[in-house]
Amino acid sequence: MDSIDKLLAELQTEYKEVKPQQQQSKSATPKSFIPSSPKSASLMDNLLAEIKADFEEEDAAIELKRQQELEQERIRQEQLKAKQLEVLKVQAKEWLAKVDPLSSEGLWFERFAESYSSKLEAAIEYLKNND
Repeated sequence: MDSIDKLLAELQTEYKEVKPQQQQSKSATPKSFIPSSPKSASLMDNLLAEIKADFEEEDAAIELKRQQELEQERIRQEQLKAKQLEVLKVQAKEWLAKVDPLSSEGLWFERFAESYSSKLEAAIEYLKNND
């Protein structure tokens, strides 16, 4: 424990000796934030340009990631839509097989289907609008 006290005392004396010298040097030379030479201004410009380039690169990476996520979402939506259309096709085929062509619904559907290229397409549209 005695050695720790001794080291502490040494550090305190060194600190007290250094502190007055630092205060004298601080008051003698006030520092300004204006670069003193064109060379240091050039260094500062280069540093700022480097930082700006880093931020632009990061922004570009973020934008690219966002675009990729949007594209993935668009593809997912298209796949979902295609899957829903397949389900509707199956339902439309089943509905066409069940509908009685001589019933009021069957007769109405015959007239409705005239404006479509196929009865299946008309049935899909009919089921889509009735869900």
